[in-house]
Amino acid sequence: MPDRVVIKRLRRDHFIDLRPFAASPAFARLWIGSTLSGLGGQLTIVAVMLQMYALTGSTFAVAMIAVTGLVPMIIAGLYGGMLADAFDRRMVALIAATITFASTVVLAVITWGQWETVAWLYALTIVNSAANTVVSATRAAIVPRLIPSDLLPAASALNGITVGIMVMVGPALAGVLVAFTGYAWTYTIDVVLMLSLFVGLWTLPSVRPEGVIVRPGLESLKDGWRFLKGASNIRLQFILDIIAMTFGQPLALFPAIGAILLGGGPITTGLLTASIAAGAFVSSLLSGPVGRVRRQGLGIERAIVVYGGAMTAFGLVLGAAALGWFAPVGVDENTPNVVLIVAAVITMIVAGAADNVSSIFRNTMLQAAVPDAIRGRLQGVFIVVVTGGPRLGALYAGVLATLTTLWFPPLLGGFVIIGLVSLLVRSSPRFRAYDAEHPVP
Repeated sequence: MPDRVVIKRLRRDHFIDLRPFAASPAFARLWIGSTLSGLGGQLTIVAVMLQMYALTGSTFAVAMIAVTGLVPMIIAGLYGGMLADAFDRRMVALIAATITFASTVVLAVITWGQWETVAWLYALTIVNSAANTVVSATRAAIVPRLIPSDLLPAASALNGITVGIMVMVGPALAGVLVAFTGYAWTYTIDVVLMLSLFVGLWTLPSVRPEGVIVRPGLESLKDGWRFLKGASNIRLQFILDIIAMTFGQPLALFPAIGAILLGGGPITTGLLTASIAAGAFVSSLLSGPVGRVRRQGLGIERAIVVYGGAMTAFGLVLGAAALGWFAPVGVDENTPNVVLIVAAVITMIVAGAADNVSSIFRNTMLQAAVPDAIRGRLQGVFIVVVTGGPRLGALYAGVLATLTTLWFPPLLGGFVIIGLVSLLVRSSPRFRAYDAEHPVP
């Protein structure tokens, strides 16, 4: 009988830890609001990509959606982090969320009125992503104030559930909505879902930064930079994530892959994007052992190396499609290559799982090792890295695919990720020895 109890406990310990919800109702409300609004945001992201491709027929134009917003997003992340370290973080997040909401409303209105242009899509995407960067950085700086420090890994795993739900359901649903109802309805649904974010933020208590407050400006930025210069573990995890996202982010290629290489059109685009989230979702559900890992630096390295391997495999699948393997005659939006679509989806599931495990370790390290007085600025840098890396990746993939072929960027990128990450981590014994029970930035 005791043996059965032990077995059941071990099995339960393998699943995600839900204690943060019970420990903090405020965290639970914020998590629900972020999940629903994030789901709507994914509808808009995929719809804008598809609409841009429909207007231009250019993979490069799709890639430039991310690239044009890079500098504004960097500015927003850095300045938003300074605001989060100087003022009530709840109010900072509410104001930024209002700007995000307004930009989505305008996008829906111009699409209903059939006034959309390439310039409008670029402009509204820039505003939306910049404001959302401030929301994300501020919200992440709030979480350690809502729950005990020993539950931070569990909170990071729950964030993986959020990403899994919104990216797994959102892109697939966006593909179906765009195919059967059009772009305007897709944007309108995002507007409705985004209202939940305000509920989660509005019901939070006041969250003012603790410690010495530095007013937003050049001195605040210098203060954050001085801290980061001395925080080698935090700095290296930023660099590793930039490498992974720059050379292993094929999202901008998905519309063209669905249209001309694998077939299936918008539905294939949605499936490929959703499969990344499916991997994140499943790995979060089974994240019990991840939350007990002490050597988190070593965990980051191994997770990113697996991610690079998945990207290489994805490139090989696309290469097989280019050679016509398993393809019916005349692959197009209505005639998919089902066998290779399944293979591509599997590689993206593995990639999503590996990236999520890395994210759990990186989030926990950042929230546990960085003092509250500077957490907003470091979270701002973190969000810039997390969202800026994929934008650089969109540029890398879009330009290289334009100069070569669709399958080459992920194939080459996977090898680059494995090589660079292994080299950098092996050159930093302090990072490999990082102990979660004694966090040192």
